Amino acid sequence: MFETLKKWDREFFIYLNNLGFEEFDSFWLFVTQIESWTALFVFLIGFIFYYYKGKNAWITLFFLIFTFILTITFTHLVKEFVGRLRPNNVEELSQFIRALQKPTSYSFFSGHASSSFSITTFMVLTLRKYNKWIYLLYLWPMLFVLSRIYVGVHYPSDILIGSGVGVAFAFLGYFLCGLTIKRL
Repeated sequence: MFETLKKWDREFFIYLNNLGFEEFDSFWLFVTQIESWTALFVFLIGFIFYYYKGKNAWITLFFLIFTFILTITFTHLVKEFVGRLRPNNVEELSQFIRALQKPTSYSFFSGHASSSFSITTFMVLTLRKYNKWIYLLYLWPMLFVLSRIYVGVHYPSDILIGSGVGVAFAFLGYFLCGLTIKRL
């Protein structure tokens, strides 16, 4: 059963990766870089301080950062423990995929997926009562994680599991943030 799932994951990855066109490579290489989203992060911090005032804004920002660090740390530990090679590092896949990046770290699960969904879900949970448009923020992690398949460095299961882990940590961070704000 597990081998069948791995086979489907590889086949689906190859299919999705090969949907890419050379004309779009520079766009997806830009999208996949965390630095490309710096303005979005500044905007999100501004949102926190716009909707939350005083110490509640600082507490919310602290828990956003805490949630991000917790997510990234857990992701790194799992990657090292599982040790799954990225598709771009699997010799038998090299003739079937377009690999635009060549990272050598492990694949399972995606740090891009876990961190972007963690940040986004935390922000949506904290701001949904103030701004109904905040749900559009999910466009960012969707683009961000799709870029990882496009550039040839993550399987769909890496993305799916990473996204779920990020959402779970966001709920934890949101819960702890709420408890802290109520107690102070």
